[in-house]
Amino acid sequence: MQLLSRLSPTEASHKGEPGQTQELLQLARLSPEDACTSVGSPLAGLSGQEAQVRLKRYGANVVTREQRPSIAKELWGRAYNPLNGLLITLAGVSYAVGDVRAAVVILVMVLLAIGTSFVQEHRSNKAAARLRSMVKTTASVRRSGVGKQGEFAEVPLDTLVPGDVVSVSAGDMIPADLRLLEAKDLFINQSAMTGEAMPIEKFSAPSDVAGGDPFDLPNMCFMGANVVSGYGNGLVVRTGSRTFFGELADQMAERRPPTAFDKGVKRFTWLMIRFIVVMVPLVFLINGVTKHDWLQALLFAMAIAVGLTPEMLPMIVTVNLAKGASAMARVKVIVKRLNAIQNLGAMDVLCTDKTGTLTQDRIILKRHLDLHGNESDRVLQYAWLNSHFQSGLKNLLDVAVLEHAEMHQVLGIDKGYAKVDEIPFDFARRRLSVVVSVPDGRHVLICKGEVEEMFAVCPNYEWDSQVGPLDETHFAAAKQETNDLNADGFRVVAVAYKEVPEVKTAYSVADESGLTLLGYIAFLDPPKDSAREALKALANKGVTVKILTGDNEVITRKVCKEVGLDAGSVLLGGQIETMSDEVLAEAADRTSVFAKLTPAQKERVVRLLRGRKHVVGFLGDGINDSPALKAADVGVSVDTAVDIAKEAADIILLEKSLLVLQQGVVEGRKVFGNITKYIRMGASSNFGNMFSVLGASMFLPFLPMAPIQVLTNNLLYDFSQTTIPTDNVDESDVQKPRQWDIGNIFKFMVTIGPISSLFDYATYAMMLFVFDAWHDPSLFQTGWFVESLLTQTLIIHVIRTAKVPFIQSRASAALMTTTAIICLIGIVLPYTRVGHILGFRPLPWAYWPLLAAMLAVYAVLTQWAKMHFVRRWGM
Repeated sequence: MQLLSRLSPTEASHKGEPGQTQELLQLARLSPEDACTSVGSPLAGLSGQEAQVRLKRYGANVVTREQRPSIAKELWGRAYNPLNGLLITLAGVSYAVGDVRAAVVILVMVLLAIGTSFVQEHRSNKAAARLRSMVKTTASVRRSGVGKQGEFAEVPLDTLVPGDVVSVSAGDMIPADLRLLEAKDLFINQSAMTGEAMPIEKFSAPSDVAGGDPFDLPNMCFMGANVVSGYGNGLVVRTGSRTFFGELADQMAERRPPTAFDKGVKRFTWLMIRFIVVMVPLVFLINGVTKHDWLQALLFAMAIAVGLTPEMLPMIVTVNLAKGASAMARVKVIVKRLNAIQNLGAMDVLCTDKTGTLTQDRIILKRHLDLHGNESDRVLQYAWLNSHFQSGLKNLLDVAVLEHAEMHQVLGIDKGYAKVDEIPFDFARRRLSVVVSVPDGRHVLICKGEVEEMFAVCPNYEWDSQVGPLDETHFAAAKQETNDLNADGFRVVAVAYKEVPEVKTAYSVADESGLTLLGYIAFLDPPKDSAREALKALANKGVTVKILTGDNEVITRKVCKEVGLDAGSVLLGGQIETMSDEVLAEAADRTSVFAKLTPAQKERVVRLLRGRKHVVGFLGDGINDSPALKAADVGVSVDTAVDIAKEAADIILLEKSLLVLQQGVVEGRKVFGNITKYIRMGASSNFGNMFSVLGASMFLPFLPMAPIQVLTNNLLYDFSQTTIPTDNVDESDVQKPRQWDIGNIFKFMVTIGPISSLFDYATYAMMLFVFDAWHDPSLFQTGWFVESLLTQTLIIHVIRTAKVPFIQSRASAALMTTTAIICLIGIVLPYTRVGHILGFRPLPWAYWPLLAAMLAVYAVLTQWAKMHFVRRWGM
């Protein structure tokens, strides 16, 4: 999401509604109890019945940009582009000078392009909406009648109403505008609203801020922000479009920098427009001077402008992307941003965590050991207490620990155990602590976390009820034991404790010192059976997979070995921290596995890989993955991911599988291939037409084609191109990443374009010297119309593939059908009443064998030139 400059209160709310800002400032000054009273809600939360009443009154908690666009908006989105604007202007000029038929034909062309792209995109949007409904975004709310009395339960995010009491923790998006009722080490990233990159700590105490800026209120959280660490409870005060985020949804809509493909399409469009700007005045002047009919010269010049306009390009791009999205929807892949499909096809580096992609994401607690490697029930009990009482995001390790439900009974949790406080997890400390009051009244701080980080705060150890100092020999033995477990594929977490002599109610990170190391819990996450096959499939498609994980080197190497990924030299987070960007970029290019990374380091690696001209994808689902997801060319997440990861992603998988992702890569390359077919065809055809029209205008005593005939030719040709998005793509075209190369397209244009112009001049010669059309403009125009239409329509079958057309590569049935239909219309039209109205006349029968021979030679010569081009520059 684009970072906005800091918003003032006036900008952040509608200018006519300053009372809403004052309402928030007043709520901030109140105590939590009084704040609840002011919105008519008890501190324990609303009843389910009252929540339903308020939902009807306030509406769903959905911002405008998340709502499905109306049909009118979809139509406008397809119509709004410079090419359509140019064509409508030309239609208006034609109508103004009395050429109603030309105006109608131009408008039909515009409607054809808009209508085709609208229908396809509308279908794609409907399919995406059906799939998006399967990705449930929920909020933790406390309501009577929902879940256990007094406890938080998950409800759909869009059902939140003002007065609800919600709980937020690390990884959550703030679900509405909230007045905090309780907060513990709660750090919020609200950069989407304020532009401030650093997280801000929030508190629940009453506050008054001078200057009246709601974003400075320490006890208010706003929709669109996300929780970095800690947890809190809050009172919902505004939902949906009434939140700051909702009011600014249009301004805050994501504006990612354009991709190379976006820039390339835009450059091609403006290249064609420049051709028009140069060509049209020249054609107008030449024909006006030589034919002395300035009105007809103007109409002809405008018709040429229409002919040179690649008006079907927006439709071809949109329909291809929509078709790709629909194909991906069939394998349960949700495309949030259509252009991400093309980025996926261009991707040559995929960065991913190993959990859930290389492994089964089915973590099992297998062992709970003391420092000598013996099974220890006490280690399990303390680990269970830590996971049970922590209120932050419960990861898969916590879930695996809590599956030992017998601990609830063994420990007698309901008989004297109570949570006193919590020191939440963060990615700098890599540990989490809870302080528990045990039945005899003592406070015990229980900490679990990454082994190395735990060693740093543990001067003592306990074994067999004896406590001793943890010296270097113990460190060495402990590290050896954990390394052995890692080498066997176990993820190891250390467990430590400290009895707190003084009884207090609030604890901080400073209390995580002087701990006693109790032992370890070891988890197993088996490798996926499909991982080896998926990695091989991606490698065959030219995609290099790089592992970016927070895990240690030993276990990462073990998993990589089991799935057939050569880890090579592993780059660690500690090493990365000391490297300059230049050194790291070079190292990242040649490194396959990165371990012990922080979220910021993941983002840095992705960013630097992009800087080395790679198209980088990132697959992640955790809190620590969101910066890298945003930094990547295409961010991929899963429906089970934390809220912030799903928000940052461009594509969401309903199945976390590299094989599914590989299918997406292929679809992206098909989309790219079919779009470039049209661009190559349009560029080469228009380049050739320039020479043909200029030459004919200079030496012919009449117009080479009547304006309405030029427009009819263009309309029929456009219709034949509408099925390009359905075309088959050669297997060789999806074997490697496809990136935009305007230089290659330019070379293709100057190689193939003049050939079409050469055969146009051959047609001129045939009509003038074989059929003596010097004094028969209608015959000449008919002959050139038919040749021009057939060569343009048929030559797409040569240009669409690097192989031999019809033999080594065949077009789709739909493209073959439209080609046949348009060619048949072109052949029959001169003999019909409609043809007579358009100024055509029947062609002599001798024309057809000559045309057939010309088409055959044209196809052979173009195929030869294309093969020469492919050998030298590739396609």
